[in-house]
Amino acid sequence: MDPCRLFLLLLLMARNGSFQQEEVCSKSLINSCNDCIRSGPFCVWCKQLNFTKAGEQEAVRCDTKAKLLEKGCRTEEVVFPTNFLDLEKKDPLSTSFKQQEPVQLSPQKIRLSLRPGLSETFSVSFKRVDGYPVDLYYLMDLSYSMKDDLKNVKELGKKLFGALKQFTEHAQIGFGAFVDKTVLPFTNTNEQKLQKPCDENDQQCQAAFGYRHVLSLTASETEFRKKVNEQFISGNLDIPEGSLDAMMQAAVCRDVIGWRNSSTRLIVLTTDAGFHMAGDGKLAGILEPNDEKCHMVNNLYTQSSHMDYPSVGQLAMQLGKNNIQPIFAVTEEVEKVYEQLSEMIPKSEVGVLTSDSGNVVALIEAAYNRLSSKVTLTHDNLPADIRVVYTPICSNPGPAGGSEGICDDVHVGQEISFNVTVTADSCMKEKTFTIRPLGIKDTLTVTLSTECECRCEESFNTAHTHCSGKGQVTCGICSCNEGFVGQFCNCSVGERDEASLRAFCRRENGTECEGRGDCECGRCKCHNTKTGGTYYGKYCECENEHCEKFQNKLCGGNGKCLCGTCECNPGYEGSACQCKKSEEECRTANNTVCFGRGKCKCNRCECNEGYQRPLCQDCFGCPDPCQTKVSCIECLGFDTGAFKKNCSVACSSITSEMVEQFTITSKQCQQKDYEGCWIKFKLQQLIGEDNYKAEILTQRDCPEPPNVIAIIAAAVASVALIGILLLMLIKSLLYFKDLKEFKKFENEKKKSKWAEADNPLFKNATTTVTNPTFTGE
Repeated sequence: MDPCRLFLLLLLMARNGSFQQEEVCSKSLINSCNDCIRSGPFCVWCKQLNFTKAGEQEAVRCDTKAKLLEKGCRTEEVVFPTNFLDLEKKDPLSTSFKQQEPVQLSPQKIRLSLRPGLSETFSVSFKRVDGYPVDLYYLMDLSYSMKDDLKNVKELGKKLFGALKQFTEHAQIGFGAFVDKTVLPFTNTNEQKLQKPCDENDQQCQAAFGYRHVLSLTASETEFRKKVNEQFISGNLDIPEGSLDAMMQAAVCRDVIGWRNSSTRLIVLTTDAGFHMAGDGKLAGILEPNDEKCHMVNNLYTQSSHMDYPSVGQLAMQLGKNNIQPIFAVTEEVEKVYEQLSEMIPKSEVGVLTSDSGNVVALIEAAYNRLSSKVTLTHDNLPADIRVVYTPICSNPGPAGGSEGICDDVHVGQEISFNVTVTADSCMKEKTFTIRPLGIKDTLTVTLSTECECRCEESFNTAHTHCSGKGQVTCGICSCNEGFVGQFCNCSVGERDEASLRAFCRRENGTECEGRGDCECGRCKCHNTKTGGTYYGKYCECENEHCEKFQNKLCGGNGKCLCGTCECNPGYEGSACQCKKSEEECRTANNTVCFGRGKCKCNRCECNEGYQRPLCQDCFGCPDPCQTKVSCIECLGFDTGAFKKNCSVACSSITSEMVEQFTITSKQCQQKDYEGCWIKFKLQQLIGEDNYKAEILTQRDCPEPPNVIAIIAAAVASVALIGILLLMLIKSLLYFKDLKEFKKFENEKKKSKWAEADNPLFKNATTTVTNPTFTGE
């Protein structure tokens, strides 16, 4: 086919809706009209009496509208809840600002009632009012590095008001300043440095501070110039500043700053440094997280030294909540840092300052034009299980089908619109969420509920003939009076309650009649299958249509399906009767089937656990028979071991033979027996799983018994030798100790000095000799 003709055909098919999603009703367990409606967005219910045929369940009443009409349901008997949309408030869009609340978004209130899964689309219009008020809050970094910039900012008042007058006659400007937290390591906490954190040569230097609100929003150019001229530079220690602290307070302190209800709110942040964020406060021992509340006393942020910096997420949420659009006027050195920050804060812009901030007015003007010309429609407080997508309808639309709608290059007074598609994924009670353009006060409130119940005309006849005179008709099916059950209320419960009767219809406390029949008087009345067959069995558990197929034929065409299992014709086998009975490929060389270690199915061996195909000859994962059969070999060959008393019974699976040399070619086994001797034998596995032939060498290798006398003599000699060595060691130690003491005594003796003086108490001995015979004559 010609490619051009094919393309035109595809376009024609798309125009005629050929590519639309097919309506499908995915039914599960359906017992009522409400169950049907909740099953899917395209499920409808037929309430026509006698619509079901004999053996059919009431679930056949639930299907797509086309299929029910095809089955004979009349159009007026089809129950099909649809989506409902009510425009509760739709004020027209304003053309200009005239000192009253302008309307820039329409409608303002919508009420939706949706089928779960069925989308509803409505249009939202937006037009920016000409002359809409602008509130601009100038937030300046007054750290020492911004000294030259402050001089230029003091002359900005006239230029700023002049620039804003191009957009609106209702402009206001405010001013605030920030440095950083007045605690270490961010600021020098020396008393003198806190009072004058600048260089010694700078006479005009104000005390260190975190954030100070200087001037509330005002239309007075003179007041702005006066307040800014009163400001002086300050200082801190580290490079990053407390700009997020200041922006948070400027956003949440609405009354302090003076934000108006109806205005475009801008914060212009000028700085030449990065910023501290949540977690940095831990460096100063500040652990309390930012609470996103206003803490301004006498125009100073009082919690600067007690509360951590806010996170970027916290700041972005509060800026969005208060419809504030930030403009980051920063130097080239930190441009990339603030571009990354801008990506995380919706409706924000970044501009590059010159070294002295001389271009700040032109920067603000360009950023405002970019912000005001881009309209982003999004939602807040979206409940769970609700999806909202946007399709912008304008000259420069953003991508369609996203979670926000974007239109670029939108001029003042230009009307644009968005198609908003809302989908509820489940049944829910009434929920509310808002749709709004970012940075704009106007909102659309959407109140949503779901259609999950059928609204059938109720019959108050409690003795309807369709229900055997014992119930009333609800949406085409019987609702039985107390004491009666069944599809047509024809079963009397009697003395038993309904629950005990229904218990007879459940197999192992499962689903009643397996979901394939109705429980009537404690017995299952089975339904027909979709193809015209019948469910059967005590619990309707059987049917003959869902057996395994082979070559797309039920039971391969070689058997019958009975209760989900194939019963094969003679000569066939397999789970789907796909094989002819044959053992040709399962035969071994010795004419056995799978060596007796498996079964032949579909001409293939299905081996017992561990044995390997194709013929189940080897078992690589089985225990080594050399170890498992050693006890039997010991008792069969040498009449010893654990099985000595019942060897013939315990080892009946082994046929043994004592040999001088091996004739079997299998692996040789060598194991120790009960007496410690080495036995050598070979095993050959015969047909079957535990059937062996064994050859055992007649000669065992038994080690010689130990020489007890030699061992005892050696032990005694060793003990004696060790004793002698110990005595010699002790004697040596004592000798060396005495020798050491003697040498010490000799040394001390040599060092001693004796005095040569006479002892006055000492008297020499005198000897007197007397002769007893001497008379003196």
